[in-house]
Amino acid sequence: MMIFFQTNPTTIFVFLISLILSSHYSEVDAETEFSYIEGSGTGPEDWGQFGPLCGNGTMQSPIDIQHVQVSPTLGELQRHYKPAPAVLVNSGHDIAVEWRQDAGKITINGTDYQLRECHWHSPSEHTFNGTRYDLEIHVVHQSSSGKFAVVGIVYKFGRPDPFLARLYNQIRNIGSGEERNLGIINPEDIMFDSKEYYRYKGSLTTPPCSENVTWTILKKVKTVSTIQVKALREALDEGNESNARPTQDTNGRLVQLYCPRRNGGST
Repeated sequence: MMIFFQTNPTTIFVFLISLILSSHYSEVDAETEFSYIEGSGTGPEDWGQFGPLCGNGTMQSPIDIQHVQVSPTLGELQRHYKPAPAVLVNSGHDIAVEWRQDAGKITINGTDYQLRECHWHSPSEHTFNGTRYDLEIHVVHQSSSGKFAVVGIVYKFGRPDPFLARLYNQIRNIGSGEERNLGIINPEDIMFDSKEYYRYKGSLTTPPCSENVTWTILKKVKTVSTIQVKALREALDEGNESNARPTQDTNGRLVQLYCPRRNGGST
């Protein structure tokens, strides 16, 4: 059955624009009742109820990065960022910086992915030969067709991270479900200071765990202070302080390593 509404063209236009924007951000921003609490009925082992792929997908993330194929032909990561207005958002599951205007893009294999947001997981979600680090940032980009490209950077305890240092007071004072205006934020302040990276095909690491993500994990391990990680953890809902999904089966997926100083081969 079709239902027709009598309305004016302006109303229809506004409705369509709002629908496009809501669907555009749905996989990044949609909040569900999942948690990181094992045995709670909503923890990672039960995420299949929030998205079927979380339970039966074959290209899930994160993974343990072990055997890799060195691929110098991948080329350096092409970033084209620019400063833009942003807000700090506490979903209760993570702390995120969301850019509310055009903050630039990255380009992978000729496809442009617009920068949307970045958020943190502690401890790191990706592991390396079984080693798990203290923190991981995910910088999320999305193409016009709805696919994602996420850049991950892992951190170990040491000197403070300059980007988190700028946000520290806001993170300490933001409650669950709140957002705070940050003014103009330059994405380059995250400091992508590694040319070497790992690349593989995977998924979002939270429900609905969509398998339409190109992952780029920088090889260099950066540093973060213990008090910065503590602030990120204490801001989250009780039980979500440790917000890293367990590593998933690679199912034979290829993991490539871009290493410009070497000439092919495998490790």
